[in-house]
Amino acid sequence: MNIDQKTPYGGIGISLEAIAMVAGNAASECYGVVGLASKTRNLVDNVALLLKSSEFSKGVAIRRDAKKGYEVDIYIIGAAGVKLSEVLSEVQKKVKYDLERTFSMKFSAVNVYLQDVKERE
Repeated sequence: MNIDQKTPYGGIGISLEAIAMVAGNAASECYGVVGLASKTRNLVDNVALLLKSSEFSKGVAIRRDAKKGYEVDIYIIGAAGVKLSEVLSEVQKKVKYDLERTFSMKFSAVNVYLQDVKERE
């Protein structure tokens, strides 16, 4: 699925994978974030697995709300020993800012879900 935008020069199609890569990179740059996690936890071990940068689309969900616009859900693994409420707030702000700056479109919500807490390696 693509997000289509009209410009004075023609149409632009933005893939959901591109949005996921920008959101994943923005989140992983934030202090207190170990990395991105999959949207679904491993039910056998109840452990969130750290995703590589090429797999960020597994840790980011984009959906369109008919009334509000586009919403982004991002699943992260936080670092132990930091104030996680501040980390989640900063991730939310940075991801929203980077997405809106990169794609020149508004995102109505950025929801951040903490899947696990691990020590930084």
